Amino acid sequence: FESSMKVSKELTDLLQPVVEGLGFELVGVEFDGHQRTLRIYIDHPDGVGLDECSKVSYQVSGVLDVEDPIPGRYQLEVSSPGMDRPLFTLEHYERFVGTNVRLQMARPLDGRRRFKGRLLQVEGDEILLSEEGKEYRIPYALIDRARLLPDFEK
Repeated sequence: FESSMKVSKELTDLLQPVVEGLGFELVGVEFDGHQRTLRIYIDHPDGVGLDECSKVSYQVSGVLDVEDPIPGRYQLEVSSPGMDRPLFTLEHYERFVGTNVRLQMARPLDGRRRFKGRLLQVEGDEILLSEEGKEYRIPYALIDRARLLPDFEK
């Protein structure tokens, strides 16, 4: 596991039924290799508070203890996506077309690893982004991490 937004599909597939079984949306899962932290983002139409996070954390811990998908010691964090919501799937990008996002690339694109701009649309497996009047076509596979930019951060 390296430090990346994109953890194994197996890990997401393992946790999704647990989170959804409790009535929440599994927004995404990320593993921070430096801090040895597994972060799980959950959401709910009524919002997500500490009680909800604790409930999900308790259930997910049980599954992780049994399945043991991550070698060694690590910390589990469950949280709401927050204002700077992370984007994990192409569906997330589609849901937030028209908003401002910050992208970090896995490899440089046009000699850059960071982009910040308005999400114009999703075409196939590419994201169209407008940054300072220029349009960029960014392959989803090259994006390491992406977050919404709250309005006050433009």
